[in-house]
Amino acid sequence: MSDPTNRLRVLFVDDEAMIREVMRIELPRMGHDVSVCESGEKALEVIETGSFDAAIVDLRMPGIDGWAVVDHLKKVSPDTQIIIHTAHGNLDEAVTAIRRGANDFLQKPCKLVDIATVLQRVATNRTLANKTRALEQRLKTAEGSADLVGDSAPMQRVKKLISKIAPTESSVLVLGETGTGKELAARSIHEQSKRADMPFVAVNCGALPEQLVESELFGHRKGAFTGADTHRKGLIEMANGGTLFLDELGELDKSTQVKLLRFLESGELRRIGENEAFHVDVRIVCATNRPLQEMVDEGTFREDLYFRVNTFEIRLPTLRDRADDIKLLAKHLIERYRSKHGGQPVTLSKDAVEALKAHGWKGNVRELANTIEYALALCSGDKIMASDLPDSIGATSNSFSTPISIASGSGVLWNSGENKTLREIEMDLIYRVLDKHHGDKPRAAAELGIALKTLYNKLNQYEARGNVG
Repeated sequence: MSDPTNRLRVLFVDDEAMIREVMRIELPRMGHDVSVCESGEKALEVIETGSFDAAIVDLRMPGIDGWAVVDHLKKVSPDTQIIIHTAHGNLDEAVTAIRRGANDFLQKPCKLVDIATVLQRVATNRTLANKTRALEQRLKTAEGSADLVGDSAPMQRVKKLISKIAPTESSVLVLGETGTGKELAARSIHEQSKRADMPFVAVNCGALPEQLVESELFGHRKGAFTGADTHRKGLIEMANGGTLFLDELGELDKSTQVKLLRFLESGELRRIGENEAFHVDVRIVCATNRPLQEMVDEGTFREDLYFRVNTFEIRLPTLRDRADDIKLLAKHLIERYRSKHGGQPVTLSKDAVEALKAHGWKGNVRELANTIEYALALCSGDKIMASDLPDSIGATSNSFSTPISIASGSGVLWNSGENKTLREIEMDLIYRVLDKHHGDKPRAAAELGIALKTLYNKLNQYEARGNVG
């Protein structure tokens, strides 16, 4: 079995020495990793120290029998596929096995080809389960097509580069300001690759709770730490066979950087609390708006990891640098919003288009998406007018009668004379402070006087509302 995505970790439990020895030799020949146990007692010990994709269990053994092993597996490792293997099989026992959580049933003596066929089904089921989890994750973010919208020269260059890079297996680093569409670029790479029908798993490294980053990425075994009640797959393992997108890579601490580098170099993954590593086949696409080279020089980001993820680099243009795409993007966003929420067809008036093109777009495409949603809510007919746009772009009404300013140690960050709504004030303030600190979120959060997690939550809310990568 040469396909690494079909490689399984198999627990084989049987009290017959000859059968155990055959499995110890033949299962690795089939391409699997195997742990062989001579009793139920030994199996329970092994389950506590490792996790398995499949368990082939003999039912009738002295001492702790196979049923106890099955019940324990279902409790601590529900993802493990269980195959009952017994010489005393009959229809009633097979039905009982299925009811108690077994996934398949083999009667002794069975042929090696039968075991190989059953394990192939397990590998197929695992792939489908990973795809389902990835699809559920995508549905939660409700993302649209991975098509990169835009015909401007900068976007044509990006699309051409993606079309050349996507079919390779090389790692890719996507750079760009917040809201430029880094996740969309990563999805486009995935959908044009040979892995397109496998999972795409997106991870926002900065939004992961600090104390759970390693567990979320690498998974853990039961009892590895307080609250770890069952074995759990990590996000890297969920992407097996597909693409793993690590957004905000620069937010990972040095300890996690070391573990990530070890995985990228070896392809071997070790869950927290486990001794045995196993192979996972993923393609890595990373993204950041932080200056990684500067972080390397400062010693806050590992140079070897930087070179490992930066085989190919794609730098996304700001919306300011591709103003010719604004009208096309706005029409695309209107149609996407209408297809999601219903309503009559809506077009853009000439003055609205001109107002959109004249704006600075600190928040890039994400800010444009928020603007279109705002305008659609105010639009009373079948055409968006300049007066339907937020005050900062197209309208003239004042949000405050007396100018108010927000300042920091470096000067005024916002002045109410700019005629902005409260939502626009908050968004613009966050983007300005981020821009001031060159995308460094911890420093921006400190200046804003909010927790780093709060900053991520606000940015994620903007992204969810605009639905733009």
